[in-house]
Amino acid sequence: MDLFSGGRFIFGIGAGWLNGETEIMGGNFDHRWGQTREPVMKKLWAKDEAEFHGKYYDSPPVRSFPKPAQRTGPPIYIGAFATGNVFRRIASYGHGWITWMLSPDQVRQGRDMLYETAAALGRDPKSIEVVAAPVPPDLEGMKAFEEAGADTGLIFLLPDGDKQMLDELERIAQIALV
Repeated sequence: MDLFSGGRFIFGIGAGWLNGETEIMGGNFDHRWGQTREPVMKKLWAKDEAEFHGKYYDSPPVRSFPKPAQRTGPPIYIGAFATGNVFRRIASYGHGWITWMLSPDQVRQGRDMLYETAAALGRDPKSIEVVAAPVPPDLEGMKAFEEAGADTGLIFLLPDGDKQMLDELERIAQIALV
């Protein structure tokens, strides 16, 4: 996707929230964050042939093509609630935080905790993007998240068909032009 988009792809990950779903896919729910941390994909993105021997994943030499357009692979955004070790994970290896179902006040509080964590780890807090999701498709709602410190907002659209989708996109575009 990164190659085909000319380097515009963003890799958004979450560790999962449903035990049964995680286990069906071969994951270990109790260790799901540790599994997401092992740099299997980064090795595949960076080398012509890569093998990996970690705590959760073990693979022989593998070739993966095509390579991403971005030299180190697409940026990794971590989608998570504002709880636990989320901010340490984001500040350690993420390019951004995708919030989930948080109010503007919760986004502001989370952004502040994320920035504190990043600074404590020696990372420039401003290098981490905060993406609010979902954001209401109206100017007032968008502004509330912007004032809370979100750099970007994701609007979810659930239309009944193509015409409704185009109409909703046009309506949102007119709001954004104000």
